[in-house]
Amino acid sequence: MAMQTLSIRRADPSAPDIAAIIAAHLAHSAATTPAASIHAMDVEQMAAQPDLLFWAIYDGDTALGCGALKPLGDGLVEVKSVHVLAAARGRGLARRMMEHLEAEARQMGYAAMVLETGSDRLTGFEAARALYERLGYRSCGVLPGYAPDPLSAFLRRDL
Repeated sequence: MAMQTLSIRRADPSAPDIAAIIAAHLAHSAATTPAASIHAMDVEQMAAQPDLLFWAIYDGDTALGCGALKPLGDGLVEVKSVHVLAAARGRGLARRMMEHLEAEARQMGYAAMVLETGSDRLTGFEAARALYERLGYRSCGVLPGYAPDPLSAFLRRDL
């Protein structure tokens, strides 16, 4: 696919092209993580979060990936649902989405961004953890709303 104009814009996770990305995200989680340790949200769970802010990254009119911010209170915002379709990987799109989410969080006045991803006990999350580390995320305690889980890595980046 030739690169057209890349853009990141607010999106509806229930739109068919975006729902397909969410489905791919959930399929990745199901293939790599025991069910009890999956924290990815499906479209219905996203719809039940009225304060969730959701974006998609597009090449022209084709959605290639997504990411969201979920306010947690106390100056924290959680990064959720960052996923790039397998066919679009290797183009720096996950980094672009993460940088976009950070810019949005800064503009909204958050003090820190936090996230949960698969720990080093799971395969399939190495690239994500490496990206988060390059972006300045560091290990932190269990996030609000989560239980301790050796298959989860909890990370934080102060803004």
